[in-house]
Amino acid sequence: MTQAIDTAPGATICLWYDGTAEEAANFYAKTFPNSRVRGVQRAPGDYPDGKQGDALVVEFTVLGIDCIGLNGGARFKHSEAFSFQVGTRDQAETDRYWNALVADGGEESMCGWCRDKWGVSWQITPVALTRAMSGGGAAAGRAFKAMMEMKKIDVAAIEKAVAGG
Repeated sequence: MTQAIDTAPGATICLWYDGTAEEAANFYAKTFPNSRVRGVQRAPGDYPDGKQGDALVVEFTVLGIDCIGLNGGARFKHSEAFSFQVGTRDQAETDRYWNALVADGGEESMCGWCRDKWGVSWQITPVALTRAMSGGGAAAGRAFKAMMEMKKIDVAAIEKAVAGG
């Protein structure tokens, strides 16, 4: 079934997928607040990378950011040159997002970065780290050094580093 597309004027992020845009959009909608699938445009006929009825374009919102998932085939891949940065309030929220993104084929990286199973990069950044880094001075240096040793950010370890421990 084709849903109406409700593209608004203005900027929208377009993410390229190899036939999995609808699956990714549904995952983001259930994982993050202020996120939803807004519409799906289906192919009216067969085409080189798909069949009639396949999702061609999926409009969705992730954390209030309007996006389009384009099922364009295997030609292009996601890279760390583009990422979503997600600020988190505490360790529980950090863990929830991180674990959801790396589960089922995602991949951990360093310094709060990870990739979901579709290859989209995410920075899961607790506010404690942002505060520590923006404070400058020796405390920021200690927080930075601690962060450089982490994959998922450990809020307690950042707070300990800021305090000088």
